[in-house]
Amino acid sequence: MRSKLFVPGVRPDLFGKAWNGQADAVSFDLEDAVADARKAEARANIAAFLQAQTRGAGAPLAIVRTNAPDSPEYEADLAAVLPARPDLVNLPKTDSADDVRVAVARIEAQEAALGLAPSVGLLLNIETPRALRNAAAIATAHPRVAGLQLGLGDLFEPGGIHRVPAHVQAVMLQVALAAAEAGVFACDGAWADLADDAGFEREAHLARQLGFVGKSCIHPRQVPLAHAVFAVDADELARARRIVDGAADARREGRAVCVVDGRMIDAPYLRRAERVLAQGRRDARADGASPT
Repeated sequence: MRSKLFVPGVRPDLFGKAWNGQADAVSFDLEDAVADARKAEARANIAAFLQAQTRGAGAPLAIVRTNAPDSPEYEADLAAVLPARPDLVNLPKTDSADDVRVAVARIEAQEAALGLAPSVGLLLNIETPRALRNAAAIATAHPRVAGLQLGLGDLFEPGGIHRVPAHVQAVMLQVALAAAEAGVFACDGAWADLADDAGFEREAHLARQLGFVGKSCIHPRQVPLAHAVFAVDADELARARRIVDGAADARREGRAVCVVDGRMIDAPYLRRAERVLAQGRRDARADGASPT
């Protein structure tokens, strides 16, 4: 998921363009982008659109950001969107493992009431100081957790924290390690200045160096920027293939390690190479190319 494009739930005129565009995932928003008086309208828009789409190979990942689990809108959000079978529900303002478990219990209750088989995964926002402090516990709170999403605007702005690389890196590293502990992905948040491509790219490069899979986008023009940063290039794929092949040869010969391109390769490096190859296959499928 190199790119995740936000679309407000009150803009159904944009749904088709986003869905048929380049983004790896489309995140339909019921929270910040929707005024309270229009929440029901947004829910109906999203549910109708997703139910009408053909899903599967070539389709983007369908994500719905609900309102916070402690909000009065959450139950209605679930009742409307769960029958539309989103791939992920993006939960904002989950500050603890207990918050996650309570939110999941309510999802399961709605699934049972609607006669739905349990399926939807969770993308959990890390966007408050408490959530950052509890990030590892949040990531490991339930098997439905698929990933963590960083929300730097919510995290920094209320405290007057400047969004400079040193501050961003410190937060990203903590989220990345929490995601790694749980074996889930980490996705970077949005860059609000649409005129500042350099800022978007700078933050995206930092996220990629820290193991994030992609970045949130608030406009379609940011999607190719995200893909350019998070794509696995040919040299990286070739090196990963040499590592996987070298490790396979070593196993056949009864060796636990091997040397590839002058570097000793053991289990951690092999796992990274396997992850790179898997990402390359996913990117190729998303771009309509033949996976290698």
